[in-house]
Amino acid sequence: MKRIKKIITLSLMAGLCLQNIQAQEVGLQFYSLRNQFKTDVEGTLKTIHDWGISKVEGGDTYGLPLEDFKKLLEKYDLEVVSVGASFEELANDPEGVSEKAKAFGAKYVMCAWIPHDGDDFTIEDTKKAVEVFNRAGEVLYKQNLTLAYHPHGYEFRPYEGGTLFDYMAENAEEFYFELDVYWAQHGGADPLALLDKYTDQFVLLHLKDMEIGLKGNDTGHEDVETNVVLGKGQIPIYDIVVKAKEVGIEYMFIEDESSRVLQQVPQSLAFLRSFKTE
Repeated sequence: MKRIKKIITLSLMAGLCLQNIQAQEVGLQFYSLRNQFKTDVEGTLKTIHDWGISKVEGGDTYGLPLEDFKKLLEKYDLEVVSVGASFEELANDPEGVSEKAKAFGAKYVMCAWIPHDGDDFTIEDTKKAVEVFNRAGEVLYKQNLTLAYHPHGYEFRPYEGGTLFDYMAENAEEFYFELDVYWAQHGGADPLALLDKYTDQFVLLHLKDMEIGLKGNDTGHEDVETNVVLGKGQIPIYDIVVKAKEVGIEYMFIEDESSRVLQQVPQSLAFLRSFKTE
């Protein structure tokens, strides 16, 4: 599966020199607008369209029949390139996950959480997850889908001279990773160093900035109001975007979990569109 990422990298790098960051290259994770979807599904999709975004990461229909939701996606020119799946779904029904992803026309399946006891995430949890992801990833790959696990911070706990994430990455045969730069740094890792070390294993990116002064931890939990406008916090967003382009990450999704999301996303987009990559 590593060949897939290398092909993507070469094709993207050929067209990225001195190119402005455009909306179609930067998408949105639907979770950012979870509260808005509760009251107005179509209006929320229109908002995303009006922001100039065309690529999204989702997987839910917010109470609508799938075909009705897909018609709205088409109406507002929104392409679901990645869908979420729970750990349990991947463990028990990877075929069902594959059908769901294909129904949305997605290319990626993303899992964002590994079940564990409270804040006690261990090597046993890690090994079990690797087994589940490798099995599910093989099933998805046969349907031209790529599985990506989204670390939340607890994976960066020390283990045998490295971290639990290092163990995951070294044993990932049938899956890749989605780097959430906020959660990586919050968990004690350096997002840029991760991109350097695991160039071929990150295929998706969550862009999320962290309030200046906030000290992270390895629990995977934090107040959502610490999400700030990209470029206004302590995460080196500019350097990360440049590096992501360099290593061939195909999609970058803004994820803003704060209550200020409607005000912050346009500002984050303006920041991303204000600089060029070389």
